Amino acid sequence: MNAPGARPPVRVGLIGFGYAGRTFHAPLIAATPGLALCAAASSQPDAVRAALGGAVAVHAEPAALIARDDLDLIVIATPNDTHAPLASAALQAGKAVVVDKPFALDSTQAAALVALAERQGRLLSVFHNRRWDGDFLTVRALLASGELGRVTQARFHFDRYRPLVRARWREADSPAGGLWIDLGPHLIDQALQLFGEPVAIQADIAAQRDGATGDDWFQATLRHASGLRVTVSASTLAALPGPRFELHGTRGSYAKHGLDPQEDALKRGDKPDAPGWGHGDAPGALVTAADPARHEELQHLPWPTMPGRYPDYYAGIRDALQGRGTNPVPAAEALAVMHWLDLGRRSAAERRELGVVG
Repeated sequence: MNAPGARPPVRVGLIGFGYAGRTFHAPLIAATPGLALCAAASSQPDAVRAALGGAVAVHAEPAALIARDDLDLIVIATPNDTHAPLASAALQAGKAVVVDKPFALDSTQAAALVALAERQGRLLSVFHNRRWDGDFLTVRALLASGELGRVTQARFHFDRYRPLVRARWREADSPAGGLWIDLGPHLIDQALQLFGEPVAIQADIAAQRDGATGDDWFQATLRHASGLRVTVSASTLAALPGPRFELHGTRGSYAKHGLDPQEDALKRGDKPDAPGWGHGDAPGALVTAADPARHEELQHLPWPTMPGRYPDYYAGIRDALQGRGTNPVPAAEALAVMHWLDLGRRSAAERRELGVVG
C-alpha cells in the first residue's frame, strides 16, 4: 500500500530487451523510486524472465503489451526502424511514451509523432541520456562560468576501435543502420544543447572498415551565425581516440579524454541507485593565460569532471507524469536533432554545406 498522501507509482511497460533495454532502460527504471516496471515485450521472453524475475509480466508481441489497460508509460527500446510505428501505436492507445534514440528514422516520422502526442495530450520523450554524462555536465558548467571567454571552436569526438564488421542491423546499409543514425543523435543533441541552433551544416559520412556496408565514420561541422564552428565526429577505427570534448575560446582551451563511465557500469551490472554512482571519471585539462595581460604565459590546470547522472532522466519522467516537473527531453527538442541529421545526410550526399532552408 502507498503511504497516506503518496502518489501511486507510474506503471511502466518496456518493449525490447536487447542491448538498450537490458543495459540502460530496465536498470534505470528499477532504480527510480515512483516507477514500477510491470511488463515487458521481447522476442526472447525466457531471457527477460531470467533477468527481471516473475513479478514482471512478459509478452512475446509489443501489441499485447500496448493493449494492457494497467500501464501508464511505454518505453520503446527496439531496433530503430520500429521506433516510430510502436510509439504511434502506444500514443494512440493513450499511453505516455519514452523512445530510445534515434527518435525516428527521419524528421518526417518524428514530426508526425510530435503532432500525435499533442493531439492525444500525452507525454512523449526521447532518451537522450548523454545529456547526463559527467563530461557534458562539466562542459555546460564551464561554458556558463566564462572561463574560456567567447568560444570560437568546439569539437566533440565519439571514437571507438571496432575493426570487425558484425552482421547486425546497427551496421547494415539501411535507413536504420550506420554510425550517423546511431551516434549522430547523441552528438548533435549535445551540440544543440550547449550552443543552440546553427545556421548550416557540412557533413562527410563514409564506410571505412574492410567489408563495411553501412557508414562507420562521420564528421560534420555546424556553422553558427556568431562565427562559432562545432565539429562532431565518430569513428570505428580509432585505436587512439581523440578528446571527447575539445573547446577553444578567447581566454583559453579545455579538453577531456575518455568516455563517461556510466555505460560500462551498467554493463557490469552496477546499480544506478548505489552510493558513488557516476563518480570516478578522469579530469579534463584547462589551459588559460596566467595573467590576462600577458597571453603568452599559460597555466595548465586539471579540471575536475562532474559525476554523471543517468538516473535523473527517469526521475524527470516520473515527476512530469505526476505533475511535479517538466519533460526532461521534450519531443520538440528531439525533432530538432532529427532535422539536422536529415540535413547532414543530404549535405554528405551532395558534398556541400546546407542551411536550414537549403
